[in-house]
Amino acid sequence: MSAKRRSVLGAAMAAPLLAQFTGAASATAAPGTLGTVSEGWAEVRWTEQAQALLDRFQAVVEAVAPAQLVQDAQGRAIRFPVRSGQGDPSADDPSKAHGDRRLDGGVDIRTPDGNVRVTGLAGVLRDGPASGKCVVNGADLGHQAVVRPGLDKGVLKAESVPLGKPMKVRMTDVPLRPTPELVETFSNTFSNTFGDADFTTDTVLAHVTAEGVYTPPKG
Repeated sequence: MSAKRRSVLGAAMAAPLLAQFTGAASATAAPGTLGTVSEGWAEVRWTEQAQALLDRFQAVVEAVAPAQLVQDAQGRAIRFPVRSGQGDPSADDPSKAHGDRRLDGGVDIRTPDGNVRVTGLAGVLRDGPASGKCVVNGADLGHQAVVRPGLDKGVLKAESVPLGKPMKVRMTDVPLRPTPELVETFSNTFSNTFGDADFTTDTVLAHVTAEGVYTPPKG
């Protein structure tokens, strides 16, 4: 397989790793037809604009174990272990790669006016946007397209392995922009706590790095 084709295939296989935000129903597919993701994690590093929004409301972000807060010279991030994941790389058309996943842990956002705890993160990536569900302060929330990952902007590293064998894949610096649904959800759900949304669908809220071992389905 050529280096170019490995790169394209690896990028497609990485797509299911990035379906981590507030997931929807699992990808509908016959048992055994989707590859699996194992030994994975996803790290969400928010941007200066997102940090400015947090500062505006004197918000403190903490990780809910087993997720971990990462703080280094590049800023702050939260790293989530992947509990489970599956996907279809759609090698003929990587833009149609899809998959779903569940993350362990969560996020606490504390402000002087109230607290928001987000747990039960599960996500679906299909045809571009990532949608899903989560639990916010004990209430289920989800089944919407909430973020659009810029997969074409990410940096890919993939092992060179024979076709059909497990492949370790890492995607870094994938920008996340909110969908109109997320902007509306923020306004309707969090405005009483955080005030009006100070971002648009063009705002890069965070960058994601995700890593895992993708095992293709048998046959």
